[in-house]
Amino acid sequence: MLSINQLTKGYGHQTLFEGITLQMTAGERLGLVGRNGSGKSTLFRIILGEEEADAGTITFPRNYRLGHLAQHIHFTKPTLLEEGCLGLPAGEEDDHYKVERILFGLGFTHEDMEKPPSLFSGGYQVRLNLAKVLVSNPNLLLLDEPTNYLDIVSIRWITQFLREWENELIIISHDREFMDDVTTHTAAIHRRSLRKMRGGTEKLYAQIVQDEEIYEKTRQNEEKKRQKEEQFIARFRAQATKASAVQSRIKRLDKMPALEKLAHIDHLDFEFHNAPFFAERLLDARNLSFHFKAENALIEDLSLTIKPKDRIAIIGKNGKGKSTLLNLLAKELTPVSGEVTVHPNLKLGFFGQTNIDRLHKNLTIEQEVQNANPNLSRTAVRNICGTMMFSGDHAEKKISVLSGGERSRVLLGKILAEPANLVLLDEPTNHLDMESIESLIEAIENFEGAVVIVTHSEMILKDLATRLVVFQGGKVDTFEGNYEEFLDRVGWEEENEGKPKKKAMKVETESDTPAIEPTSDKKAVRKKRSEIITERSKALTSLKQEMETLEKTIQELEAKLNTTNQELVDASQKNQVEVFVNLSKATKELQKTIDESYARLDIVMTKHEEKSKKYDELLAQCES
Repeated sequence: MLSINQLTKGYGHQTLFEGITLQMTAGERLGLVGRNGSGKSTLFRIILGEEEADAGTITFPRNYRLGHLAQHIHFTKPTLLEEGCLGLPAGEEDDHYKVERILFGLGFTHEDMEKPPSLFSGGYQVRLNLAKVLVSNPNLLLLDEPTNYLDIVSIRWITQFLREWENELIIISHDREFMDDVTTHTAAIHRRSLRKMRGGTEKLYAQIVQDEEIYEKTRQNEEKKRQKEEQFIARFRAQATKASAVQSRIKRLDKMPALEKLAHIDHLDFEFHNAPFFAERLLDARNLSFHFKAENALIEDLSLTIKPKDRIAIIGKNGKGKSTLLNLLAKELTPVSGEVTVHPNLKLGFFGQTNIDRLHKNLTIEQEVQNANPNLSRTAVRNICGTMMFSGDHAEKKISVLSGGERSRVLLGKILAEPANLVLLDEPTNHLDMESIESLIEAIENFEGAVVIVTHSEMILKDLATRLVVFQGGKVDTFEGNYEEFLDRVGWEEENEGKPKKKAMKVETESDTPAIEPTSDKKAVRKKRSEIITERSKALTSLKQEMETLEKTIQELEAKLNTTNQELVDASQKNQVEVFVNLSKATKELQKTIDESYARLDIVMTKHEEKSKKYDELLAQCES
């Protein structure tokens, strides 16, 4: 298993992380989180041996195999399937069915198997690389933002695949729900340190917030004590009768810890500004049809009405026309037939995938935001730049030196600069970290206008969407309901294969738009599910409690071991032989206890996973 000890890495004057330690247990699936630029990808490169650490060590067991998603594209075989089979481990070269299963799950079809890899788009070529590393079954799988090249159907598939992963896994993802669904533990690189806990991201972040609140209260109390001591010393230093007391206070002051105030961490914290709108409809799309090639219709006879405060999500697999529909609604494309009619008072804000490329590379961030609304004062523009985490002189950076994520924030800033009552967002979270995504969700929730968003994030869909536009089965329909209702009533066709078909019905809506309604009673299924979930909770609670206790014990023992090791080094340097011998014995005993605790944790985790799997299978049977 992976063992990281006292690892430090920095570039120039910037230290990413310092003295971090991490131990992984067998079968552990770890989510690695942290703000953009905190060093997550750098840590991956160090583990893979692609970069050198400034200090510290990384160790693995003998013959321990690492696997990671390669971004470079280099294929040597004539067909997709043959190329995928290159990932099969020794002794399994003929198990083509394993490769096919993964390729199908990642969105490839039977017809694709015999096609050359070079025919596929860059995103699908990365999926092929992903299939090769998944089928190789490494001891430790490292995945850095694997969902960036996947659509919602493939994300749902790989979520289930990784939940069944039996070896170790470390994953970096901005999609909190995806990560929490897959992982058993979470680790955060925060303030140059690493903190790891069993459980999901919410638990870890809550603990970090609590720890920092306690630290700040402690710092303030210590500061008050220091001030009192300093006041006493200053007041009585000149009095001979108080000399002894003053010296005592000076010694006490020297021993008091001087805790530094925690540095402020910038957060993306913004709001969309609403342009007042008092009519019933912002936009009407009637009988839209569009294609780039006549034989491949992306959109056919679609009607959609957008009203104030609508939250509409456009969902479906990649390449089906989602971004095209947004461009049609924004009137950046002209439909082959049909029309888009907008209200005269419509004020549009549009975050499109190609819009980032329209930023002027020779302009500064401040100039780009100012161009979005020349009526804004420089103070107002600077405030927006600060909101987008470009405070002070950072607002004077040129677009040409910014990363993809930073350019995304500039484009969001331009949208904020001018009030809108309809905002179109095309996968706005691709370059944002978890905290920034949560800020975006909150901004959308508080916006008084309408929002239409293209996203593959099920977390965003569940939090925001009240209506859907669904690209599926070679056509596009509207669904009058939220995402969970869509999964319950209709579902994704790839997941419905082999199951009883869910009948779809069109109903007349105010915009005469085709929608899909349920046809079967789910009460019995829900009751059975509820009973299974209750039984599962009872069966797993004691195991969870034991795992948490063991985790806490291991953390305490490892902290004690680190202290003892430092004392051992000090004793060696001071040539304190007897102390060194005693500390050596203590170190061995501590290590033995830690190993035993890990072994017990292994057993408990295995029991927990076996029981979890059993109940998951029972729940799956309810769905079939």
